[in-house]
Amino acid sequence: MRARSPALGALLLVPAILLAQADVDSAGKRTVTVAKAATTTADTAVSVAFSGFVDSYYVYDFNHPRTLDRPFTTQAARHDEFNINLAYIAATLSGSRLRGRFAAQFGTSVQANYAAEPRVGSLSGPEVSRFIQEATAGYQVASTLWIDGGVFFSPFGSENWISRDNWTYTRSFIADNSPYYESGVKATWQATPTVSAQLHLINGWQNVSETNSDKSLGARIDYTPRADVDFAYDAYVGNDQPDSVPSQLRLWQEGIVQLKPTATLQLRGTFDYGLQHRAPSVGGTGYWNGWAVIARYQLAPTVAAAGRVERYSDPEQIIVTTGLPFGLRVSGESINLDVTPVPRLLWRTELRMLQAPDPIFTQEGAILASASRHDTFIVTSVALTF
Repeated sequence: MRARSPALGALLLVPAILLAQADVDSAGKRTVTVAKAATTTADTAVSVAFSGFVDSYYVYDFNHPRTLDRPFTTQAARHDEFNINLAYIAATLSGSRLRGRFAAQFGTSVQANYAAEPRVGSLSGPEVSRFIQEATAGYQVASTLWIDGGVFFSPFGSENWISRDNWTYTRSFIADNSPYYESGVKATWQATPTVSAQLHLINGWQNVSETNSDKSLGARIDYTPRADVDFAYDAYVGNDQPDSVPSQLRLWQEGIVQLKPTATLQLRGTFDYGLQHRAPSVGGTGYWNGWAVIARYQLAPTVAAAGRVERYSDPEQIIVTTGLPFGLRVSGESINLDVTPVPRLLWRTELRMLQAPDPIFTQEGAILASASRHDTFIVTSVALTF
């Protein structure tokens, strides 16, 4: 069903209050207030802080991809070269009832993640969109309710776009194949001290430019009964097909459980399941699913280790197109070591092994561009927050 009228009505009810979540990646963030303007009322007092981040890396892929582009990933995307995974500069505005953030970004993860940005008309595509990490403005309409709008991080998943804020350097398949960013309007409600909820009216499944005349919905609920226990549920519903073909409704859901059994051990499980209507000529509903379990242990004040196991399956190529009849089915394991010699500097090293029942990983061998059922690589990164 098309969503033209409800979407337009919602936008008209939330006019120029295009607002956005400021400082969503506050964990470990270092900012300096550089300006403050105040009037006679506290409601209009605001401050602006500037910050930045640089994540440089080197990865060696034992499959030796011939073009140096590593498949099925946004992070550590180039083989056997020193490069920048992500660098950004951000300005964050904070006030008692106002907030906003603008961040410009660069890096190979940006190129990989925004490559599918739609081109409809002459004023769309990734050329400009990929450099905008966030461009948001927000207003607190009630003591527990914010309305935000613009281009902002998605509410989905347990792994952040900013590599520093994750337990592992590379992202799980379920993270890399669900939205990192959105364009639209959202409401964030702190229902109780332990429960928060978000509702998003957005263009679609990770896109700034539109693919059609429909709008999509995203939602998230977080429940934190204790400091050492977190539960989250998020969902997406929408049609991402162009107007030139029949609608194919997509429904995706995710559950997250995070525990901290001891002061030094953290555990997290994330589980995805998605459905999408097939083309009318085929009929029925296709699916994809995946999961990832990650453990992180603080070995010392400046040293931490993490391990991950995961599985992802998209047999009908709804999300990931392989060009092969059996689609994408993959499982993997990784180990990660973090060293933080000083608070703003993070050195990370990760070994990751991937396996598939089908030959989906390209490699360079006796026959160029042959295929393998395995992929192993090691990556090291130095990241600086300023």
